[in-house]
Amino acid sequence: MKKALLITLALVFGLQTLFSQELAKVRENGKFGYINKNAEYIIQPQFKKANNFADGVALVLDGKKWGYLNPDGKWLLEPQFSKAKDFNSGVAMVMKDKKWMYIDKQGNELKYSDAEKIYPFSDGVAFVRKEKLVGLMNPKGEIIVKPTYKIIKGFQNGYARFANQSDQWGIIDNKGEIVIKPEYTSIGNYVNGVARAEKGEEVFGIASPNSFNKVDGATKLWDFRSGEKYTIARKDDKIGFIDKNGKWVIEPQFVKAKPFKNGYAGVYDGNKWGFIDTNGKVVINYEYNDVDYFDPSGLAPVKIDDWGFINTKGELVIEAKYGITAGNFGFLSGRVAEKGFIDGLARVKLDKNWGFLKPDGKLLGDKFFENAEPFVKIK
Repeated sequence: MKKALLITLALVFGLQTLFSQELAKVRENGKFGYINKNAEYIIQPQFKKANNFADGVALVLDGKKWGYLNPDGKWLLEPQFSKAKDFNSGVAMVMKDKKWMYIDKQGNELKYSDAEKIYPFSDGVAFVRKEKLVGLMNPKGEIIVKPTYKIIKGFQNGYARFANQSDQWGIIDNKGEIVIKPEYTSIGNYVNGVARAEKGEEVFGIASPNSFNKVDGATKLWDFRSGEKYTIARKDDKIGFIDKNGKWVIEPQFVKAKPFKNGYAGVYDGNKWGFIDTNGKVVINYEYNDVDYFDPSGLAPVKIDDWGFINTKGELVIEAKYGITAGNFGFLSGRVAEKGFIDGLARVKLDKNWGFLKPDGKLLGDKFFENAEPFVKIK
C-alpha cells in the first residue's frame, strides 16, 4: 500500500514538474530545439522551423509537414498539416487537403464554422466575419458577439479595442461584454481598469467603464503598463506623467520618456538618458545613449556604445558589450519586447550569437546559440 502511494506521489510530482517548467526555443547548427533553465536540451535541435510553446504545446515543421510537440518531446499530433497555427484554449487552426479547419488536441475536426475564411483563436476568442462586419466566437464554437462591429483589434490580456459602424471606439472583453462604451474618436489598450482615449477633436483623457477624465493640455497620451500607477503624456512638446484619474503627477519637462516600472522611469533631456523616481527626481544622471526598464531585483539595461546593466545606484554591474534588441523571426509575435531581466534571465547578443545572462553577469550554461527566444512557462 505504502509503495503504491509513493509511486502515485512520484507520478504526480513528475507531472507537476513537467508542466510547470519553462522552456526556450533556440537554434543551433541551423535547427531549432528547446532548452530548460539550466541550458540543457529538453528537445534536441532538429527542426527547420518551430514556434514557441503555446497552450502547452509547440508547433514545429518536420520535413514538409507541421505537427505539435508536447514538452517532453513526444508528439501530441504527428506532422500531417501543410499549414498550422498555435493552439489557444485547446483549439488550433490547421490546413489539411488544402482546407483550413479547427481541431482539438486529439486532432478531431471541430465543425465550428462554414465560413469561407476562418481566423485563429487568441486570448480565448476567434473573429467571425459577415459582410465586412466582425464578431467573436468562443472555444466551444458559440457566437458570443454577432458580426455587428466594423473593427475589433487583437485581444491583450482579455480585452480589445473595437469600433462600431459609426467609427466610435470602445473596449470589449473576451466574453463578449462591452467594458467601455463606443463613444470615443480613438482609444488605447485597456490596462489597470482604464484606457487612454480621445473624445471629439483633440480632447485627450483617461476612460474607465464609468467615466472620462480629460487631461489638461495634453496633446498625446500613452498606454498604462500593467500594475503601474502612472503613464506618459505630452503637453506643449514636453513629456510628463499622469495618473489613472488624468491628473499631472510629474509636470511635462522631458524631451522623451519611458513608462515607470518598479519605481523608476527612463527620461531623455535631448542629449542623454537617465532615470527619475516616482517623485520626478533625477536619481541616475543623464549619461546613456538609451535605457530600458529596471527589473524587480534592481537591474536595468543601459546603452553606452553597446548594452550593459546598472543597479539602482547607477553603478555599471554588467559590462556594456552586448546587444539586447529583439530577434528577427517573429519574436514575441511582433510585440515590443523588454530588453532586461525577465524572471532572473536577460536575453543578450554577443558576436552574432544569443544567450541568457544571470544577474551576476555569468552566462547561462556558459553557452551561446545562433538564436534564442525568451523562456515560456509551460502551463
